[in-house]
Amino acid sequence: MTADVPHGTTTSRATDRPGDASPFALGLLLRRAHWHAATVMAEALRPLGIELRHFAVLIVLVDRGATVQRDLVAPAGTDKAGIMRVVDDLERMGLAIRKSVPGDRRARAVEITPRGLELFDAAHVAAEPLAERLVAELGPGEPEQLTELLTRFVHPGGGDA
Repeated sequence: MTADVPHGTTTSRATDRPGDASPFALGLLLRRAHWHAATVMAEALRPLGIELRHFAVLIVLVDRGATVQRDLVAPAGTDKAGIMRVVDDLERMGLAIRKSVPGDRRARAVEITPRGLELFDAAHVAAEPLAERLVAELGPGEPEQLTELLTRFVHPGGGDA
C-alpha cells in the first residue's frame, strides 16, 4: 500500500527534536512531557504501593464521591476491563469499596475508604518535591503559566472534560 502523497512536498517532517516545525510537533512534545511527568509522579507513588492508574481513580473518587464503576472509565483513561482490574486492586488494598446502587442491581458504585483518603493525602506530600523537580528548569511564574496554558488546552472554554 502506497500513501497518496504529492511528489516534491516540502512540508516539514516530524523529528521529535527541539525546534521541530512539523504539524506533529505539539503532539510529540506533549507526549514527551506526559512521559516525563508520569515517570516522576510514578516515583512518588511507588513507595505507597500504588500506580498512576490507581491514583487516577482515587482522584475521581475524591472529586466526585461514590461513582458508578462504568463512569470511572473515561476520567481514568482506561476501558471497562481495565477499570475492573484497577478497582479490584483498590479493593484488595483497602483503598476503595464497591457498593450496590439502589434501583440498579447490576451497577456498582465505587467509594474511597478512609484508608484511601489517607493514602491520597500521603501521595500529595510525597509528590511535592518531585513536582518541584519537574519545573526546576522554568523561570519565575513559568510553572503557573504552563499550568494555565495546559488547563486551557485540555479544557477549552473552561468546560469540564
